[in-house]
Amino acid sequence: MASTLLPSSDATSENKVGDVQDIQELRRAQPTAIPARYIRDSTERPAADAVLASLRVPVIDLSKLVRGGRRQSQEEMARLCSACEEWGFFQVINHGIEEGLLESMETLAKEFFMLPLEEKEKCPMAPGTIQGYGHAFVFSDDQKLDWCNMLALGVEPAFIRKPHLWPAKPASLSETLEEYSSRIRRMCQILLILIARNLGLSPDYFNDMFGEAVQAVRMNYYPPCARPDLVLGLSPHSDGSALTVLQQDTRSVGLQILKDGAWVPVHPIANALVVNVGDSIEVLTNGRYKSVEHRVVTDEEMDRLSVVTFYAPSYEVELGPVPELVDDNQPCRYRRFNHGEYSRHYVTNKLQGKKTLEFAKIQTSY
Repeated sequence: MASTLLPSSDATSENKVGDVQDIQELRRAQPTAIPARYIRDSTERPAADAVLASLRVPVIDLSKLVRGGRRQSQEEMARLCSACEEWGFFQVINHGIEEGLLESMETLAKEFFMLPLEEKEKCPMAPGTIQGYGHAFVFSDDQKLDWCNMLALGVEPAFIRKPHLWPAKPASLSETLEEYSSRIRRMCQILLILIARNLGLSPDYFNDMFGEAVQAVRMNYYPPCARPDLVLGLSPHSDGSALTVLQQDTRSVGLQILKDGAWVPVHPIANALVVNVGDSIEVLTNGRYKSVEHRVVTDEEMDRLSVVTFYAPSYEVELGPVPELVDDNQPCRYRRFNHGEYSRHYVTNKLQGKKTLEFAKIQTSY
């Protein structure tokens, strides 16, 4: 069925900064409509010829790293190191988080997005903020928007929480999210121990340095789109976190990562969690482990749900390359800066590749 492409004049009055039209409501009213604010410029549209569907993101078996024999552990550590250096992304299996908890989290998140709009709007995302229900990273009236609804919540430490934005419905969402976040936090701490070891650092180097680590959760709902070739579910970007953990449903392939100039789809694996290196780890490792651009594409018939956890150092921590990872062959590539300062910089700019990391890079001239 041909789509209805709304001219910019039709969308401008409704879709202002802080007043972005709800995508689910739009689809209910006009299933084939694509407002102009969502239609990407030709250079930004998903292109099939730029996708390497045959490549697969590395898979790491966490049980082999934690409970395996010496040989198994060494082999898996080498895979983890390679994944961090060459991909910046990997899928974790046998992570120890119960399948039932993962299923409950996914089900409750989906139930929230299926609530009536007036219920979801009881926890609104205010303009210029990143907590609550709505659209984040919207800063101008002419900015292209993502085909996505979000619920974003601060989890730890307590001072970043905004209790009035935690939904009352579904009734068990908050309790389940607490348990889920606790388990994800422990997995991040274990991964940071393994990453430190791979870098020749003391096992607790990152966990000790991070202090009272910051943890936030964002649930993303991507409705079907009549013209997936014209829109993006989420704009290309790298994450400002240290580690990001993604739980994605297994019904569709939407997440893509940029590798060697082409987009690689991240094919879902049942009960696996996708982990990616964030900007903080890139800085700390002096670029040895790199954060990677990623995006989400939509589907004409299938919706998509994901639950994302961002794990980062305390806002008070000063970040910069670890001294042991800087030498004459690997000179310092990033300046030292306060993590809270970088976080403010990140959340006050639209998602645009790795542009926000320019904030930290040492500019060199040759």
